[in-house]
Amino acid sequence: MRTSLSSAGAVLLFLFAASEPASAQSVADFYRGKEVRLIIAASTGGGYDTYGRTVARHLGEHIPGKPVVVPQNMPAAGGLGAANHTFNVAPKDGTVLTLFQNTVPLEPFFENKQAQFDAAQFGWLGTPTTEVAMYMFWHGSKIRTLKDAQTQEFVAGAAGAASTPAFYGRVFNQIFNFKARFIVGYPGQNEILHALEGGEVEAMASPFWSSIKTSRPAWYKEGKIRFLFQYGGSGAHPELKDVPLALDLLQTEADKTLLVVAAAPLGLGRPFAAPPGIPADRLAALQAAMMATFKDPAFLADCAKQRLECDDPKSGEELGALVSRAYAAPADVRQRLIGMYQVTK
Repeated sequence: MRTSLSSAGAVLLFLFAASEPASAQSVADFYRGKEVRLIIAASTGGGYDTYGRTVARHLGEHIPGKPVVVPQNMPAAGGLGAANHTFNVAPKDGTVLTLFQNTVPLEPFFENKQAQFDAAQFGWLGTPTTEVAMYMFWHGSKIRTLKDAQTQEFVAGAAGAASTPAFYGRVFNQIFNFKARFIVGYPGQNEILHALEGGEVEAMASPFWSSIKTSRPAWYKEGKIRFLFQYGGSGAHPELKDVPLALDLLQTEADKTLLVVAAAPLGLGRPFAAPPGIPADRLAALQAAMMATFKDPAFLADCAKQRLECDDPKSGEELGALVSRAYAAPADVRQRLIGMYQVTK
């Protein structure tokens, strides 16, 4: 009988010892020797891809255990494919991270049935920058003031009726009573910029300053374009001090609230996140590693070399709070925005 008890005790002791390393495993032990896959929810060669690959080159040095971070593009469905995959399919152990397109976390807000996720449940990690957008006109346009845009019809370019430039164009048509008419069907921003040069269109409602100063660095300096106002980000961009903020030009609190919610994706910048449900210690380590990366002199030098804006980082906590505020918008504001978003013609 005593032998049997001793054997049983030995078995229990063995099982406890075998299970203990898994439960007591440190973050560094978990990541050591592993690969972390960084999904980039966009095609190769664009802005999101550039930011994603730049972060991937430096992030591993700041994660305990120093795993190798491997970027992978997943551009399906305008970034929704990556978000759905991250939420529903990706392992929830901290070995898969995602760089979202910044409009995607708000897709459920707009009642997009293809969005199969709850944005509040992602493990938000941070962004290296926020985005500032402008309402941009070609220098030859007759529109020079807010009043001009409210009293004279003008033509703006957009990729499609549901694209970001068209959506923000509808927002400003409503809250400022602009008389913009949209020509849609351009494959992307580069083609719209060519259309501006060629006189096919005279305006664009939502180019990012970071993109314009990189792709057309001389345009603003040479006076080829002018901006009615700027919006998004963390306020006025230091390089656009003479351009007014759209919020300062609005007359009613309802319209100001609507624009704050509509511009939330710009505040998300280039948002990195982890799947929901990963262990809390790993999520905390990833959040700390992301912010350490954004402050890393080698990362900042890499950004400067590529003319990337990486000087307005936000933490995962700040991104999560921004998402929560957007979803807490008053019901009437949300319904107005849904009406603008869901226009398909």
